[in-house]
Amino acid sequence: MNKNHIFLLLLLVIFTASCVPNKELKYLQDNKNSNDTLIMSEIVKKPYRIQSNDVLVINIKTIDAELTEMFRVSEGNRNIVNEQILFFEGFNVDDHGNIRIPILGEVKVLGNTTEEVRINIEKRLLEEYFNAEASLFVTVKLAGIRYTINGEVRSPGTNIIYNDRATIMDAISNSGDITMTGDRKNVVIVRQYPHGVEMHTINLLDKKALESPYYYIQPNDFILINPLKQKSWGTGTTGIQSLSTIISALSLVTSIIILSSRL
Repeated sequence: MNKNHIFLLLLLVIFTASCVPNKELKYLQDNKNSNDTLIMSEIVKKPYRIQSNDVLVINIKTIDAELTEMFRVSEGNRNIVNEQILFFEGFNVDDHGNIRIPILGEVKVLGNTTEEVRINIEKRLLEEYFNAEASLFVTVKLAGIRYTINGEVRSPGTNIIYNDRATIMDAISNSGDITMTGDRKNVVIVRQYPHGVEMHTINLLDKKALESPYYYIQPNDFILINPLKQKSWGTGTTGIQSLSTIISALSLVTSIIILSSRL
């Protein structure tokens, strides 16, 4: 094998290795290469347990408008829902796991589900302020799922999904998708628990991610998309970009050799 062949082979290796292969970009692949329809086992719906720094939206309604008014936080326009209004009118869970409700005072909510909080509030209201004829109606919801995503995404930052449940795919789509240089195989999720913070990883290239306990995000999750090695090499993510980089490098080397020979 002569020098030209060796040079062309080396060029081909660099060109191939520097590109991001298609298999690193396709979500939820079938590793068994099967065309069969994916049959998923039923995902066990574990209700979310309220944690510190969560924000709850609580509505209390009865046929007695004047008495109901006492339990409202403010006179703001409740038909408008945005992050600022939720911050001021929502019920923030403090470090001790309590919320403060007008008239009722502090209510312990840490570790409870929203349904358990609703039942507790209804029970206290019926015992202390209302009777059965008041037609008491209470709703308790999370003020959306707030998460932060950073790294190789098109729109990093903190977002809120106004839904009871959301997947990591929803969060990524809401952030403009992962860039071509993002590592979809090792997506990091930093999650808060009552006992502290834990880090988890999920492989979004494998369809088994649908069965992962981390496929559904939780409030205050931090999602990190690390870069692929191709980005650190700086050779480009596509074949055209890599070829352009290699040609530019060869042109620079050639120019240096020509200039050196003239000296």
